Amino acid sequence: MEDVLDVYEAPYDRCRPVVCMDESPKQLIEEIRVPIPMQPGRPARYDSEYKRNGTCTVFGFCEPKRCWRELVVTERRTMHDFAWGIKWLLEVVYPEAELVRLVLDNLNTHRPAALYETFEAPEARRLSKRLEFHYTPKHGSWLNMAEIEFSAMHTICTNRRIPDVATLKRELAAFVVARNHAKTTINWRFTSIDARIKLKHLYPSISH
Repeated sequence: MEDVLDVYEAPYDRCRPVVCMDESPKQLIEEIRVPIPMQPGRPARYDSEYKRNGTCTVFGFCEPKRCWRELVVTERRTMHDFAWGIKWLLEVVYPEAELVRLVLDNLNTHRPAALYETFEAPEARRLSKRLEFHYTPKHGSWLNMAEIEFSAMHTICTNRRIPDVATLKRELAAFVVARNHAKTTINWRFTSIDARIKLKHLYPSISH
């Protein structure tokens, strides 16, 4: 926990950006009947019947100190999906960065091994040398700022029935453009000092 908090508290360094990433599943649901739009004094109404069109995964990346975020939709969330997402992050978003400090949870696909499972060894090594992994503790995924972005995504954009991947990508693109253009910030206020006070019961008791 303190390792992640130390990374958040470090001064901004464009050569060593701190990027938070996570994934969120999304069920694709199509309306069977056209919803009745809202009217004065009456909310919109939706039929209880719907059609399932499968699921997909939304990969979220955000650099809080640069007020930047991106959402990428994939069919699954395998090691290969993770590896290709990391390659995109390093080569497209941060081609000039010396090192990307990546904050993420302990999902079994979130490992340097995913790069070796996906790419030839020299390429995997080249990518891994530009990464520094910082894992949130078990049951501590709330320490990942990407969770805040996903909460905003759900509240503003995806808390309704979306029928297909094309529609989802279009809606997410508009959401991301609006937040990046507005330079929406994350006001993170939890520090290591706060942790030692509020979560004192989690620290080992040392007696002399």
